[in-house]
This record gives sequence, C-alpha cells and structure tokens, in this order.
Amino acid sequence: METREVHKMGSMRRNNSSSLWRNSVEIFSRSTRDDDDDEEALKWAALEKLPTYNRVKRAILAGETGEGLKEVDVQSLGFQEKKELLHRLVRVTEEDNEKFLLKLKKRIERVGIDLPSIEVRFQHMNINAETYVGGRALPTILNFSVNMAEGLLNSLHILPNRKRTLPILHDVSGIVKPGRMTLLLGPPGSGKTTLLLALAGKLDKDLKVSGRITYNGHGMEEFVPQRASAYISQHDLHIGEMTVRETLAFSARVQGVGAGHEMLLELSRREKEANIKPDPDLDVFMKAASLEGQEASVMTDYVIKILGLDVCADTMVGDEMLRGISGGQRKRVTTGEMMVGPARALFMDEISTGLDSSTTFQIVNSIRQSIHILQGTAVISLLQPAPETYDLFDDIILLSDGQVVYQGPRENVLEFFESMGFKCPERKGVADFLQEVTSRKDQKQYWARRNEPYRYVPVKEFAEAFQSFHVGRKLMDELSTDFDKSKNHPAALTTKKYGVSKKELLKANISREYLLMKRNSFVYVFKMTQLFLVALITMTLFFRTEMRRDSVTDGGIYMGALFFTLLMIMFNGFSELSMTIVKLPVFYKQRDLLFYPSWAYAIPTWILKIPISFIEVGIWVFITYYVIGFDPNVERLFRQYLILLLTNQVASALFRFIAGLGRNMIVANTFGSFALLILMALGGFLLSRENVKKWWIWGYWISPLMYGQNAIAVNEFLGSSWRKILPNTTEPLGVLVLKSRGVFLKHVGTGLE
Repeated sequence: METREVHKMGSMRRNNSSSLWRNSVEIFSRSTRDDDDDEEALKWAALEKLPTYNRVKRAILAGETGEGLKEVDVQSLGFQEKKELLHRLVRVTEEDNEKFLLKLKKRIERVGIDLPSIEVRFQHMNINAETYVGGRALPTILNFSVNMAEGLLNSLHILPNRKRTLPILHDVSGIVKPGRMTLLLGPPGSGKTTLLLALAGKLDKDLKVSGRITYNGHGMEEFVPQRASAYISQHDLHIGEMTVRETLAFSARVQGVGAGHEMLLELSRREKEANIKPDPDLDVFMKAASLEGQEASVMTDYVIKILGLDVCADTMVGDEMLRGISGGQRKRVTTGEMMVGPARALFMDEISTGLDSSTTFQIVNSIRQSIHILQGTAVISLLQPAPETYDLFDDIILLSDGQVVYQGPRENVLEFFESMGFKCPERKGVADFLQEVTSRKDQKQYWARRNEPYRYVPVKEFAEAFQSFHVGRKLMDELSTDFDKSKNHPAALTTKKYGVSKKELLKANISREYLLMKRNSFVYVFKMTQLFLVALITMTLFFRTEMRRDSVTDGGIYMGALFFTLLMIMFNGFSELSMTIVKLPVFYKQRDLLFYPSWAYAIPTWILKIPISFIEVGIWVFITYYVIGFDPNVERLFRQYLILLLTNQVASALFRFIAGLGRNMIVANTFGSFALLILMALGGFLLSRENVKKWWIWGYWISPLMYGQNAIAVNEFLGSSWRKILPNTTEPLGVLVLKSRGVFLKHVGTGLE
C-alpha cells in the first residue's frame, strides 16, 4: 500500500517538502509491518469466529497511517474515522474512484456473486396531453369554474370534450442496456423530460399513454419502479435550512440500502467458507454502507466526495431568504440525493445546468465508472455537453419533435447522418451538430452533397430512414425478441413500496423535523415574545379593577376579553402557513419519489410542536387570567388553559390545511384570509347564534372558533363569580350572559359551585 502511494506521488510530481517527509515516514515505518500483519491476522481470526449476522457488523479498522488496528462496530463509526477511511480508499477522485470500484467488484465476483442489472425497454410509446387553448387556458376564476363544470359533464358523457390533444412523444421505441452510458439529446420541447419520466414510472396521470415499458421483461405494474430507478429532476428543490451533508444523509436514510445487506451476508458467508480475507478498508466501507437506520451513512460521505461537494458539505443549502451554496453546487446536491440510494437505474434530466464543463465532466465520469464497473443503467439528458463529456457516453438517443431520430452506439451516429447527406464539420461539436441537424433553420449548413441541391429533410423522414439503417434494424430485431426473464436477478426489482420500515421512516422524519425546529428557533422565540408583549397590553385593556359584574352588559365585556384571547391564541399559529408552504415542494417531490408516505411527514410536524403550544398558551393564560379578573377558581384556570391549548392545536392544523390547499403563498393568503374572516364572523361572538341567518347556520357549526368560544365562555360564566341574581330575574347573571350570546345550556345545567 505504501509503495503504491509513493509511486502515485512520484507520478504526480509533487516535490514539496511535506510529501518528502511523508515518504520518509512510510519508509521508516516498514520495519513494523510484520508486527501489524500478525496483529491483523489475530484480530481477523477472532472476527471469523462470530456468527455471520454479527460478523457483518464488526470490522477491523486501521489508523490514518495504517497503524493501530482495532475491531470496531461499523454502526458507530465516527466522522473522523469515516473521513480517514474514504481518504485511504479514494484519495483523489479522478484517479482513485475507478480503482476503488474495481476492487469492490473484484471482491464480489471472486466468490461467484452476480451484481443485479436492469435492462429497460420501451416499445411504441405514444404520450399525449389534453389542454385548453386560447383564452380558456388562462388561469382565471371563471375559467377554473367553467373547466371544472365541463370536466364533470364530460365524465358523465353529457358534453363532448373540447380540449385539444397535444402530442408529446410519437411511437418511440428503444433499449437502454446495463453497463452502458446513454446520452439523451434533443432540442428544447422535443420530449426528453417526458421520456425520462415515463421510463422512471413518474408520468402525470392526466397524460394519455399507450405502449409498453419493461424492466428486465417485467411490466411496470409488476414491481415498484421508483425503488428500482431514480429520476433526477432538473429542478433543485431542497430545504434551505439543512446542510448539504444533512440533505444527503436524510435521503440515504429513507431510501435504505436495498438488497445490500442480504448480499453482504452471503458475501461474508462465502468468504469464510473459502478462507478469503478481504481488504480491511474495503470491508469496513461495504459493511458500513449496507446497514440501515444510520443517521449518517458512509455512502453519504462517498457521494459528497465524488461529486466535489467536500468544500460545502457543512454549508446550508440556502433559499431566497437564506444565503447558502451556489447554483452549481445545488445542482450537484440534487444529483447526489438520488445517488446515495440503492437504485440501479438512473434517469437524469439536465444535470449540467449551472455547472461548468470541467465539473460536468467530473460528475459524468464518476457516474460512468460506476455504471461500467457495477453494471448500472443510466440515461442522462444534457443540453450542450462539451466534446470531452460527449465522448464519455456509449449510446445516443436523439429526440426531435417527439420522435426518435437515432438510438444506438455513439460511434455510428455520424455515419447515419452522412447516409442522409449531412456531415458534421471538423471543428463542430458532435452534440451541437446532432441537435441542429434536424432543425429547419440550421440544417442547411450541414448539407454535404454538393452535387445535389439541398432540400429540407423533416424529422419524420429521419425517423423512417433510421428504421432501415443497420443500427435501427438491429434494434428492431432485439425488440422483437422478448427479454429472457430467467436472467433477471432477484435483487434487481422489488415490490416493496418504501426502502425501510415504517418505524425507520417515522424516526427519520422526526429527526429532520426536530433539526428544522432548532434551525427555526428564532420564529418560535419571536412568537412567544410577541405573545408576551400582547398579553401585557391586554392586561392594561381589561384591568380587573375596571371590570365589573353588575349587568349582562358587563358580562359582554368579559365575553369580548375571552374572544380576544381566542383570537390571539389562534392567530399566533399563522406562521405555520408560510413555514408549511416553503417546505411543500420538497414534500411533494420526496413523497412522489417514495421516500416516505404522507403520514410519516405529517405526524412529526404535529407531535413535535405540541410542547411549543404548551409554552405559548401558558405564557398567555398565567399572565392574563387573574389580572383580567376571570373566575378565581384554579380549576377553571386550568380548564381555560386546556381549551386554549386545544384551540392552538386546531389553529395550527387549520393553517397547515390552508397551506396544503393553496400550495402558493399568494393563493393561500388570499383564500385563507377569506376563509378565516368567514369563520370569525360566524364564530358566535360577532353574531350570536340567534342572529345568524338559517342559510348561513352551517358556517356557525363548522367554525372552530364557535366551539372554543362556547367552551371558554361556559367555563367562565358558570363560575362562582357570576352567581349574582339580578333584580327581577330568577337566574344567575352568568347564565343570563350565556343566553344573551346564544350559548347552549341544555346539557350544561347551571353548573354552579
């Protein structure tokens, strides 16, 4: 190992003093190598005696210089230990990543274990969208209402469908083979994103789809495509308050390790039978990467390293309000979010946007090494790849106007267009040529048959000509023969909807929500401070020495104080609306990628904020209750506390519900404010129950303010402070006040103490 490092340093021509001292240390340390080998052999022998299930959790870890061997639990590796381990395995990404992957593959194949692979086929795919055109397509309230009504009548076959059909993909067929890098090219609007979404099983249900897509001969309905494949969007949606490492670690935790743990158990068993001792560092890495439930997986650190995110690993991702990483780094985080998972097929959409050509080359080259060595499947869409990046790909799929113009080896693509009379100039990038040669405005410059007059060759003619081209004929022959399902690896496809157990999904979301609450602690502190200041102001408005209990009118003032209390507790949760909307795009993305179900996201959001509600309500009640002059009975104090606590929870749920319906800050604020005004007006205070018109009484019953107002009023006005019997009356003052506001007393009785 030391000799290899010396050779590497020499080849890199590093003549600085630090490298010379490092070489000297290695030379002098060789005298202790035999002792280290004996120590390692003893520790390995002790490890081999453990049962297989326990053996995959234990490993022998070396120190930074290769000394100080120790047996460790791979589940409890520290940050520094992981960093040193990866440094030894992949010191320089461009040079060492391929060597590391080859070592990993060699270890697996040495004991006769096959790596799972996926071949994706799509045959005669037609995808169309139905949409309104002209003024009907504008997002107005009138159009929205008319379109909904028309859609209902269409479903009942009362009215004909007036939507226009928009073709996206037309009769596309092809094969994406494992172990080969496939580049998806095409001008904007050619259908690249739609094809990638279709291959990943993520198409919008509103689209009309015909044709067939298979993974290893199995239809999409036979397994869960989101678990076998990973779609990497061109949109970078991340939670700004999380760091790069935390974002990738969460993704790795919820996606799980797939069949990695089972494979490692079998690998360990076979190595023990064959008396094979693996490379210690590689053994530690594979064991640590195959265990579920880790908050920070070694796979996260590996992906961070190969994507060049080391410099910003502990930097906030950031958003419009929080400064974070750059746009190019955010694009790499989007890529890494899916690479940390166990998916064997990658469908990557415009991953180079915002990246320089050097970084794009590095990322694509790292993916290429993994695909070639570990037999993965990849389709990568790039808009304008540099020539060196283009040369990394094995196959090309060229789309134009929703049709496949070419699909096959990269080496034959220029041959095909030359057969059509078009030639790529020597100084022209091939990728740029391919995207321009089907364009009406750019095609003429590439016409190569000088003895023939130029004529525009439409996309349809290119697609038909490809069918008779030798690459196209070979492709059609392969598609005519069904994939041999017996060659499908049992671990390639899965029917499990989620990567880990429900318990692990809940734990992961609880951990993330708790982290976000700590990062947003300013919001909660501000809300409590605001509540405290308003409570002080309220004490001066409703001061007990100025509050009397001599008439029903006086009771109305107390009723107003109670209503104001309800409003403050309810609207103190208004911040939930904006905080929910900010995280909604990330939630929808991760839910659709089957990271977790909706309940696993919603429950932590509710449960972890209950203690905040206890504190907020406590601040208000214990400051204002006796100063305002409510009934002095301590039991009624705690009843009011409980009522307001439940009201606070209802308010938080209501604002989150409005945010989920609106999905946009402007829409949520507009319709949310309108809904809240209706709830307030019909809550039983501004208008008593008797004054609400019959056709609006439904609003009274659905208003959460009504239930809170009635409960808190009954709690107060049936107290001992309101027992006074006024002249010419037979009922206590408190009961009269409640009746004046239309509060039901049928099941309450007098409640006098």
